[in-house]
Amino acid sequence: MYNKTLVLRDRFVQNLIAAISWLYQRTIVDLILRRKHVEASTDGRHIPLTLDHGTPLIDTRRGHSYISNDIPGLSTTGSFTTILPLMFFLLLTMIKEGFDDYRRYRLDKVENANLATILRKEGLHTGKTVKQYPWDKWNPFRTKKATTPWPAPDEEFAGHRWAPTRWSDIKVGDVLRLCRDEPVPADIILLHSDGENGLAYVETMALDGETNLKSRQVCHALEGCGTIAGLAACGAEFVVEDPNPDLYSFNGRVTVQEKTLPLTLNEVIYRGCILRNTPSAVGLVINTGEECKIRKNANRHPKAKRPQLERINNKIVVTLAIYVVVLSVGVSMGYVQWEKDYEQYAWYLNQAKVPFYQIIIAFIIMFNNVVPLALYITLEIVKIGQLLMLNGDLGMYDEESDTPARCNTNTILENLGQIGYIFSDKTGTLTDNVMKFRKISVAGTIWLHEMDMDADDTGGSASTEETTSSATSVLKPEPVTLVVPHDRREPVEIPISPTRPSMGRRSSSHWRSTGRPDHVQPEVNTSDLLEYIQLRPHASFTKKAKEYLMALALCHTCLPEERDGKIDYQASSPDELALVKAAQELGYVVVQRTTQSITLAIDDENGEGERSTFQILDIIEFSSARKRMSIVVRYPDGRIAVICKGADSAILPRLKTASLALQKASEVRKSADLEHEMYRRSEHQVPRNSFGGRHSLAIRRNPGISMDHQRPQPNRSKSFDVKGLLRPSDDRPRISITTRTVSHDGRDSHHGQFLAAPTPAMLGTPNRFGFLQDSAPLTESEVFTKCFQHLEEFATEGLRTLLYAQRFITEAEYRVWKKQWDDASTSLVDRQERIEEAGDVIEQGFDLVGATAIEDKLQKGVPETIDRLRRANIKIWMLTGDKRETAINIAHSARLCRPGSDVYILDVAKGDLGQQLAALDEDLQTSTGHSVVVIDGATLAAVEGSMELSGSFYAVMIIVDSVICCRASPAQKALLVKTVRSRLRALSSKQKRGLTLAIGDGANDLAMISASHVGVGISGKEGLQAARVADFSIAQFRFLQRLLLVHGRWNYVRTAKFILCTFWKEMFFYLPTAQYQRYTGYTGTSLYEATSLTVFNTLFTSLATICMGIWEQDLQAETLLAVPELYIYGQRNMGLNLANYTRWMFHAACQGVACWYGVWAGYGWIVPSGRDNTLYALGNLAFTVGVLWINWKLFIFETHYKTSIVMGSFFVSTAGWFAWNGFLDGVYAPKPSGPYAIRDTFTNTFGRDPTWWGTLFIVLGFLGLMDLVVKVAKRNLRVSGLLRWPPWGEKSKEDDDGIVADELDLEIWQELEQDPVIWEQLKRMACDEEEEYEDEIVLDVGAVPSTPETNAFVGKIRGMISRRK
Repeated sequence: MYNKTLVLRDRFVQNLIAAISWLYQRTIVDLILRRKHVEASTDGRHIPLTLDHGTPLIDTRRGHSYISNDIPGLSTTGSFTTILPLMFFLLLTMIKEGFDDYRRYRLDKVENANLATILRKEGLHTGKTVKQYPWDKWNPFRTKKATTPWPAPDEEFAGHRWAPTRWSDIKVGDVLRLCRDEPVPADIILLHSDGENGLAYVETMALDGETNLKSRQVCHALEGCGTIAGLAACGAEFVVEDPNPDLYSFNGRVTVQEKTLPLTLNEVIYRGCILRNTPSAVGLVINTGEECKIRKNANRHPKAKRPQLERINNKIVVTLAIYVVVLSVGVSMGYVQWEKDYEQYAWYLNQAKVPFYQIIIAFIIMFNNVVPLALYITLEIVKIGQLLMLNGDLGMYDEESDTPARCNTNTILENLGQIGYIFSDKTGTLTDNVMKFRKISVAGTIWLHEMDMDADDTGGSASTEETTSSATSVLKPEPVTLVVPHDRREPVEIPISPTRPSMGRRSSSHWRSTGRPDHVQPEVNTSDLLEYIQLRPHASFTKKAKEYLMALALCHTCLPEERDGKIDYQASSPDELALVKAAQELGYVVVQRTTQSITLAIDDENGEGERSTFQILDIIEFSSARKRMSIVVRYPDGRIAVICKGADSAILPRLKTASLALQKASEVRKSADLEHEMYRRSEHQVPRNSFGGRHSLAIRRNPGISMDHQRPQPNRSKSFDVKGLLRPSDDRPRISITTRTVSHDGRDSHHGQFLAAPTPAMLGTPNRFGFLQDSAPLTESEVFTKCFQHLEEFATEGLRTLLYAQRFITEAEYRVWKKQWDDASTSLVDRQERIEEAGDVIEQGFDLVGATAIEDKLQKGVPETIDRLRRANIKIWMLTGDKRETAINIAHSARLCRPGSDVYILDVAKGDLGQQLAALDEDLQTSTGHSVVVIDGATLAAVEGSMELSGSFYAVMIIVDSVICCRASPAQKALLVKTVRSRLRALSSKQKRGLTLAIGDGANDLAMISASHVGVGISGKEGLQAARVADFSIAQFRFLQRLLLVHGRWNYVRTAKFILCTFWKEMFFYLPTAQYQRYTGYTGTSLYEATSLTVFNTLFTSLATICMGIWEQDLQAETLLAVPELYIYGQRNMGLNLANYTRWMFHAACQGVACWYGVWAGYGWIVPSGRDNTLYALGNLAFTVGVLWINWKLFIFETHYKTSIVMGSFFVSTAGWFAWNGFLDGVYAPKPSGPYAIRDTFTNTFGRDPTWWGTLFIVLGFLGLMDLVVKVAKRNLRVSGLLRWPPWGEKSKEDDDGIVADELDLEIWQELEQDPVIWEQLKRMACDEEEEYEDEIVLDVGAVPSTPETNAFVGKIRGMISRRK
């Protein structure tokens, strides 16, 4: 048995060896080397002599006819040097593109596989489960979560029932049933709603970006459609408009029992909406698939996106193709001359003349690889490597949602490093769509609400509150230490600037405005307010505070719901939800609400809830035209109150003392405008650079400190951007231009909100309530002034403000108004206008109650990200469907609007748009400040309708720093992006401002994402539509800074260097064979052996460019995040341009010529009597020099980030070349293969020749010395300023401002990274912590050696800092 096993094993091994030998013979020897083995014939060829052979003679050795008399081809380098790499490239491209298409196809299938509930006949149930297979778990495209049907009633009528159906199977005419929180799969007409009075509430955030819930009303002609029987008996016929992209209008009609009624937007729900606050609804499908409104607004048939570097690359390829043709013609003309001078006199070349066309074609084939096909082959590999590096970055991984960054296409990775414009959605992209009640202004006092903050954060410093607040003036801001760059004087203390302080900042306050982190916050919060109300229940201020809290709890439309023993609320907007929750936290809890009453549980002095029921008499609902809502309620004591909330512009004219209120509001507004103008002027006194934003660092050099000396830790001190107000020539900090010494009402702002000392009645209250007293209450004028000041402060902090007002009316007044209201509500003509008129009658004569400030919670890190992107010279546009006021508030919170920004509002309702644009253009030409333009959808539509306006508009918008576009439809967003993109393309190369990037998270953002150069989707609350369609997907907006500043720059640098190095190596490598032609009579004999030439790019030089293209990092990620200005390297296309390409090609030409003459002088001419004087020995020496120098230069000289993978690849490529020589020595036959004698030459002849090896190392050393000399010379010329072209040109502003205007600066940054102390400072600057924006990092370069180049670099950074805002 054992012997039999051994026999079987030996037989298997023999068969395996035979199979490998056969495969080797067929592929390597026969196919590649073209050395097919032909068996000898038995007795020679048998050739009969006949006049004509009817059939071809058969070659008995091959079994078919004899070979033709044609030469194998005109190629002097073999038949497979081009076709094999080309086939590999095409195969790789087909696999990659097919993979991308299949992945998108699977994602579309997942979307279409969602379930909806459709009215179907039994037997047509399509909600079948999909069969599972064992291998499905390995399918990366298969959804891991099974789709479950929505609940539906077990109802049946005439064989019909509610059945789950795939979205892809829904058709026009189907009856659809929706459940609460279910997305709408198609455009439908509402037939039934379980909501009160047939109302259904829908969220349209994914459709138009608006956060408020929209109400939809069932047409009153459709009754009884809540059941299947009722639907069958209805008999309605609908006529609707053809599919179109207009989201804001709808035309149709319904006929029921010969009665026709119109259908408007109020009865239609579009795909992309989500049913909210409604148990269920029934609708009729009218549009499906690509005919839905949301798909009509999508970018239809988008063009494939191409990398911007491809344009430059294609131009270079064209120039190289022309170069190949010119070179081939030139060398061919050399053959013509050689023929005249020598060939016609050589007897042994008689009748050996080669036609000219064959010579020129042979040379074109020989030099065709100068146009590197290897570039396209290896670039695909590089792009895949870059994709994997981006996907694996833990710095863009969101732990909360377990979502990493994803690259959906690797075609445009380098475009991430060239972005100049970002178009961002607001809802879900910048914000979380979560509103938080944040501040109260009541009776002239301001209170911070932070009960929603983490208890752990708020409890740490309560013990120090009393001592800190009592010792510090209520309005006095804390001093801050200012470090002035390159100023050696002692730090001085100055007030925080710019700010409008309202109260001293609490030591226990943990909330800070994202838009204005320098603002001091109120020292008292709402917990203190409740404490004061309990301590002084009968004080006049307590009465006003209770009225305020009562207004919060009553004036809304929220519905309370009890879930798991807790009360939750369903609101029509996040704002109302925040207000009602704040009232709940402050002890005024809405526990029950019906159409007739609201029941509140109000905490009494003992903390126990006392229930009170208020009768709802009427509600005057909010509308965008009214900008307010009111509620008429009857108190438990019988009083009737009208409570109104709304924008200040809507409330102030309706106050009892409206004229006084408007006067005070105007005074405060003028004061705020004056402060803003003064702040702008203070900023404009210094020249503006191309970046904007806070500077990244301060520079300090102490020449007396050596590198070996222990360096002190740099001081970190609060700066709050005050250094932006300093004149460069001024050694002293300027006094804040926004710190008031006297308030508008004549009271000293440093003495608190009330001047009088505490009365004896207040002696039992804590010291922090000393500003509240009864002896000298504020007058109405003073309350107005302080309230409006608070509103201005709220607005600058990016908070959303509302004013509350109320009045009490008599029963008689109410009855008179009620009749007018009922008549308007039941009117069949102009109902909405009459309702608004009736509401305006009772909304008069109000008393001001107070103001609220609501924070629209931004995503984590949004302000810091926008600040960094602005400093990276990127202009940011915010495109949203929300109203103008909301958009501007968010812009302040996100720091799109800066404290000194010039905000221009373009509004078609204000007059001639042409004049507005002309005035705007004139202001921008004279202004040096940060500019922000606000435009709405109606104005944008007017611009689109006029070619003249469109030209003027986009010419101005391109130079504006930030743009806010509100009330914009998805189609308008896409048009904006598309037009800006086309405008940028039309600019000259010197005016290029970067590429466009669009980022969003919802289906309404798909069009603009597809229209931009780069599309980024956020895996947000609106779904995964954007993340699936976009080129890149991230979990949070804050990851955009790392995506662009780090991976964008890296990929741009990698790709640019990869392209340049690929062109360089091809030019360098093929010049020696062109030089060699003069010694062969220009006959096309190749210097290089064909087999080695075939695998030159694949085996020996591909790793050098691939490793550079995948792993190169010219600077660390921390440096790129700490100094965003470094991003301009890609924006200005400094990596791959005509100048860089020309320089690299010039170096390649010089080194290629030096390589040939060095080889010829060392081994071919001076020592002709070497051991091997054949062509193969000479060509192999030139080939070896080429391979070793290419790898040495690219791996060692040009790669900055040398990892173990890079160095391992260097040794593999170098050793692999010599292993290849040994391999060729053994596989070739002993007889010469054409002009090359290969067998055993490397191991026995020239491989043992010291002259051959000496020539190799001497030439390599000379090439290395050439490269070092060029680098040193270039560095010195850059330091001296002589290396500038043209030398007579003026120094550009970009060179003056930029800190990375040339490679010298990059090298010095690389040196700075090596210093441990500076490296630690750069890492702290790169952190995303909020404290980074309070603290200044002083970059101590004292330990860096003082050289001319470093001194010039430090001077450039100091100049940048002195000019930075």
